[in-house]
Amino acid sequence: MTTLPLRSDVVIIGAGHNGLVSAILLARAGLSVTVLEAANVIGGATRTERPFPAAPGLGQSTGSYLLGLMPPELLRTLDVDIPVLRRDPHYFLPTPGPAGSPHLLFGRDQAATRAQLERFFSRRDVAADEQLAVEIAALRSDLAPAWLEEPGTVEEIADRHIRPQLQSTFVDLVRGSVADYLARFGFKSELLMSMYAVTDGLSGLNAGPDDPGTGHNFLVHNMCRLPGSDGTWMIAEGGMGTVSRVFADAARAAGAQILTDAPVASVTVDGGAASGVVLADGRSIAARVVLGSCDPYRLIDLVPSGTLPSSLTDHMASVRKTGTTLKINMALRGLPRFSCLPAGSPSPFGSTIHLLPGSAGLAGVPGTDSPMAALRAMWADVQAGRLPEEPTIEWYLHTTVDPSLRDAEGHHSSALFVQSVPYQPAGSTWEAELPGYVDKMLDIAERYAPGTRDLVVDTMPLTPPGIEEHFGITGGHIHHVDNTVAFNERMPYFTGLDGLYAGSAGTHPAGSVIGAAGHNVAKRILKDLGVA
Repeated sequence: MTTLPLRSDVVIIGAGHNGLVSAILLARAGLSVTVLEAANVIGGATRTERPFPAAPGLGQSTGSYLLGLMPPELLRTLDVDIPVLRRDPHYFLPTPGPAGSPHLLFGRDQAATRAQLERFFSRRDVAADEQLAVEIAALRSDLAPAWLEEPGTVEEIADRHIRPQLQSTFVDLVRGSVADYLARFGFKSELLMSMYAVTDGLSGLNAGPDDPGTGHNFLVHNMCRLPGSDGTWMIAEGGMGTVSRVFADAARAAGAQILTDAPVASVTVDGGAASGVVLADGRSIAARVVLGSCDPYRLIDLVPSGTLPSSLTDHMASVRKTGTTLKINMALRGLPRFSCLPAGSPSPFGSTIHLLPGSAGLAGVPGTDSPMAALRAMWADVQAGRLPEEPTIEWYLHTTVDPSLRDAEGHHSSALFVQSVPYQPAGSTWEAELPGYVDKMLDIAERYAPGTRDLVVDTMPLTPPGIEEHFGITGGHIHHVDNTVAFNERMPYFTGLDGLYAGSAGTHPAGSVIGAAGHNVAKRILKDLGVA
């Protein structure tokens, strides 16, 4: 059994990437820091695993798949380097037709992208795409400093950080829907609108394209500022576990102690202040500060009832939602071949591959719903507890860009990131429905890349309850708190109970692999302790 100190200045519950960022900063400030992780591995959902019995040496990022939103200023503050690989192309939008059917490969070559847009879509779509890119780049630049500060209201953020001519646009975007925002640019192609709505506006959300707050998620997912990214998401070399490993190494070097297999059962409160934690095995550790790097609902459950302000617990209950994403991690024996790509086309692998309902219409399939109508129908199914016949899918296959993940047999790691699905199917269970639904998702992949099913060596599907169990995230919500909830409406860093703080994806700025929450809550703790 790992030796547990009797006392620590700070106890951090959870060794996700935010908790590890906090540990680095707090330990470097001279505080004794103990990080307690319930699982037998660090990283939370930011981990690399080898989950396939049929391909035991194959590495796979099982939770988060890409690194994009981490502020470069944070990495400079931490003085760490995370090796990342640029994806080129970064988006692939296929259709299920023969060679030469409409498709897009978005990459560094902007002229090639424009030519594809003109050929398969329209000049109007070229103009809309460029206008969208310009406006989002301006908002990204303006908003960036706010991510490493304590949050204010939407209006306060706009006044403090956003250039005057874009302030009303910013407020409307954060509060409004992704469908309304994209409609402003005059896209002719609904498939392009659907692609942007899904990958940026709906990713990870318990929401549909017309729901308020989906615009905020769209903005969040366009905050990619890592060097060399040009606003795109990147691959962490060695899988997403590299991020956690780099942070953990820095935390340990600063003197922090990180213990795995150490689930916390409760937070102790004495004299109106948090005083430490009790582990599931009965051991305890006293602390000046307890920091919940777990999801906010887990933290609230660990605290004795009635000790947190009712205004906080009531608000967090009002914004609580369950997860609606299904992850199908896969081991493949070879690379899929997409029917729409002519011979000699650039490789689509490494990119986010968008399998979108409604895309068949561009390939000449009659009776196909329009893409935006299909999105709305999908969300109506989820709200009714039905498993959508054709949900939106993001398909990842990173081993061509990062061969370090491959095993001796040459298998490729891949994943179908499916959204949206209900947390539990109405009138049934995931246990009953999952095998057939995985088959259905492979059928969809087959439409775009015939023969894919024969490449599958093994799968590791994670339903929303499976995400909850595997990663310890309440409700299986990958953002902890839905990203329709923005800025100061998320879980606050200081809970209102002396000595108890929160710093996870459920706090500002948002859910994803960002690390800013770990930085910001550490700065708040140091200030409150008079150390900063």
